[in-house]
Amino acid sequence: MEYVYSAMLLHSAGHEVKEDAVTKVLEAAGVKADSARVKALVASLKDVNIDEAIEKAAAVPAAAPAAASAAEATGEAKEEKKEEEPGKTEEEAAEGLSSLFG
Repeated sequence: MEYVYSAMLLHSAGHEVKEDAVTKVLEAAGVKADSARVKALVASLKDVNIDEAIEKAAAVPAAAPAAASAAEATGEAKEEKKEEEPGKTEEEAAEGLSSLFG
C-alpha cells in the first residue's frame, strides 16, 4: 500500500510519478524501498490518468448505498448472521488482505 500511497502523494503534489521520486517518498516515510516494486508501480501507472482513476473509484461506493436502499425498500434485504470460521482470528484475516495489496 505504501507504494501506491507514495504515487498518489506525488501526483497530488503535482510531481511526476518517477522511480527516484517514489523511492525518496518511501524512504522519507521510513520504508525500505524495493526497486523491483517501485519499477513495477511506475510502469503500471505509465499510461494511467490518475485523476480519472480516482474519480471513477470515488463514484463506485456512491452507487452501492443506493442499490442497498432500493433492496430494503422492496423488502428484499434480509439480515444474515455473521458466522466466523473456527480458529481464524482478525489478525489472520488482516494478513490475508495485506497479501493482496503488497
